[in-house]
Amino acid sequence: MEAENKDEKPKNLAVAEDGSTPQEKPAATDNDATHSNAAAKLMKDTANGANKAGLDETIRALVQSVFLVGVDRVADNMPGNGEAQKASRLKGFNGRLAFAIAAAALGSAFQHGYNTGVVNAPQKLIEEWISEVQRDRTGEVPSQANVTFIFSLAVSLFCVGGMLGGCITGLVADKFGRKGGLLINNVLVFAAAILMGAAKAAGSYEMLILGRFLIGINSGLNAGLAPMYLAEIAPVHLRGAVGTVYQLVITISILLSQLFGLGSILGTPNMWPLLLSLTLLPAVFQLATLPICPESPKFTLLNSGKELEAQRGLTWLRGTIEVHDEMEEMRSEYEASKLVPKVTMKELFVNSALRSPLIICVMVMIAQQLSGINAVMFFSTKIFKMAQLTDDHAQLATLAMGTMNVIMTVISLFLVEKAGRKTLLLVGFSGMCIDTILLAICLKYASEALWISYFSIVLVIFFVIMFATGPGSIPWFLVSELFNQSARPAATSLAVCVNWTANFIVGIGFLPLQELMGGNVFFVFAILLALFVLFVLKKVPETKNKTMEEISSMFRQQSYQ
Repeated sequence: MEAENKDEKPKNLAVAEDGSTPQEKPAATDNDATHSNAAAKLMKDTANGANKAGLDETIRALVQSVFLVGVDRVADNMPGNGEAQKASRLKGFNGRLAFAIAAAALGSAFQHGYNTGVVNAPQKLIEEWISEVQRDRTGEVPSQANVTFIFSLAVSLFCVGGMLGGCITGLVADKFGRKGGLLINNVLVFAAAILMGAAKAAGSYEMLILGRFLIGINSGLNAGLAPMYLAEIAPVHLRGAVGTVYQLVITISILLSQLFGLGSILGTPNMWPLLLSLTLLPAVFQLATLPICPESPKFTLLNSGKELEAQRGLTWLRGTIEVHDEMEEMRSEYEASKLVPKVTMKELFVNSALRSPLIICVMVMIAQQLSGINAVMFFSTKIFKMAQLTDDHAQLATLAMGTMNVIMTVISLFLVEKAGRKTLLLVGFSGMCIDTILLAICLKYASEALWISYFSIVLVIFFVIMFATGPGSIPWFLVSELFNQSARPAATSLAVCVNWTANFIVGIGFLPLQELMGGNVFFVFAILLALFVLFVLKKVPETKNKTMEEISSMFRQQSYQ
């Protein structure tokens, strides 16, 4: 057959920019031709003046080396036809997409993670400063209980701010867009960094408390806006890996906060204000990079109805004019969205097709926080001291924990697309459940043998490994996967608000429970984790490689059964 047709003139060939062998395409319809011509013009506009392939590859290599190595590993570990399979898995990934991911994630998730862990190492220094301020104001030495209350207020208001930021995520996402919301949100970072950095010089712990509250609002908004943006710009087959980047940056920033907080670096009586104000740097990075990137094409088309602008953005992100299939999918979703009213918070509860995914998202968010991970993160040094470690050894163990958190989250980048979301949640929560039981036993008997103290360090690090395997990253992008465009902002607002509320409950409740129960407090987390395992097993669907429409259709069918 090949021999008979070898002299025929090929028609409708798509020639790649790199000169690779063109592939025959079906004859275009008039509608296709119109879109093709528009796309060609858009591609020319967005990539004008440049053969930027070299720059794209440089950016791609750089970003992959930092936090996207999992994308290649996904392809390497897929069964199939070697290089062809790898090329298929990497389709849609390029330097521009990597740049957009970095701009969105580094400038937002960093605030979330860094400010979660930054007050851990210098806690004693900050409490001493609070005591000095109180003494200077009243002429009396304040009680330790009063100092602890003020410090705890500064810690907990970060979570309260996160709750508030989460509640208004949907409003901000719809009014300003995903990209626009992220950029505007940086105003809060500048205000918070100035307040926290100047608090010591001004002799005002109120400035520290207010700064923590503002950076909490910023982090709450970021926790909704950034995963939403990442999910909407990612190709379907890379959506899980790209969504995991948000949690990866959180883990990196927590580790950096622990490292910079060491007494040999910034954890000193004079330098801790600088330690807190370093949160300004990622905001500057985002303000310099994110404006270069397009708004989410889905938001541009489905919320604003601007098809050409959406196609321009998608063309930029994919690095090719061949975006017809994705545009058709978005057009179909756009037409379908015209037939249904805007989804309100009330609709999420009364519509059974929306209520089921909402319950799943909320429960997974609760599970992430009530697993005990933030009890470990907020009070890791105290946990190691309970295990009879010295101060220096406790700090080193905390750094080891943070390092393992980063490493395992990198690994989860490719695990999430290979093993699937549900499997990783089950493995993670099950491992954490067993771990917390053993940790509770070890902490109870830590004073009886030195090896028990060191084994509890291993258990804490293993706890973090299990958390990073799936429960740490999947909840953030699962809400964007389970809801279509019209319901996503409202669902994200509620889910993120619930996450921060659970975070707050653990933050204020862990120490009193620990004082009351000692190491037995981890039995409480073990019971909760066992319940979460059962919930995931029975209720959470697998969304790997499914389009948004396929996932929505699945819940609609369930609602009729």
